[in-house]
Amino acid sequence: MKVIIFGASGMVGGGVLLECLDEPQVESILVVGRTPIGIEDAKIQEVLHQDFFDYTAIEKSLSGCDACFFCLGVSAAGMSEEKYRHLTYDLTVATAETLVRLNPAMTFCYVTGAGTDSSEKGRMMWARVKGATENRLLEMPFKAAFMFRPGYIQPIKGIRSKTRLYQSLYTLLSWIYPLLEKLAPNQVTTTEKHGKAMIAVAQHGYSKNILDPRDINELAGSLPPRS
Repeated sequence: MKVIIFGASGMVGGGVLLECLDEPQVESILVVGRTPIGIEDAKIQEVLHQDFFDYTAIEKSLSGCDACFFCLGVSAAGMSEEKYRHLTYDLTVATAETLVRLNPAMTFCYVTGAGTDSSEKGRMMWARVKGATENRLLEMPFKAAFMFRPGYIQPIKGIRSKTRLYQSLYTLLSWIYPLLEKLAPNQVTTTEKHGKAMIAVAQHGYSKNILDPRDINELAGSLPPRS
């Protein structure tokens, strides 16, 4: 399986990248980003690209892939709805439209968030925009599209958030995460499980197109053990 990862320099995308590197069924990984990820591996082909609304210059590199793991995202804090929609809906849709034209047999996996509003009519601005993005992706003629709504994700295997405040929170919660996992197993997951779940749906599909933490953890456990 040949995959593309957007957002590999972030916490969620970095977790997906690690699992793809460890997964024997992933033959090659195309990483598309604005800055180098600083990881060298025979599986990885890195393409630096600045304009995520126009991929004309790199279309050749984007062709021939089986799955896309789209992990890019921005915080809506302090942002107008117009700007947030441009950086979330418009950017994601522009990427997906290019990929589905070049790879109609592709599986597209998109990271949204718990509380995303599929009706597009709720009070929370970010949730409406994410819901509109999900709905548009599900309309596209990919082989399959899956929306990941992970809730709380605990970074492991050395993965860190680039936001200092968030990383401080993750470090603090790492001590009690085993307890959270026991008390609320269907509300939390890890970067490892999230990455494995994306690989699993790309390989085998799933019964639902919108996945919550319960689905993510179930899918992660469906992959064969690695030797």
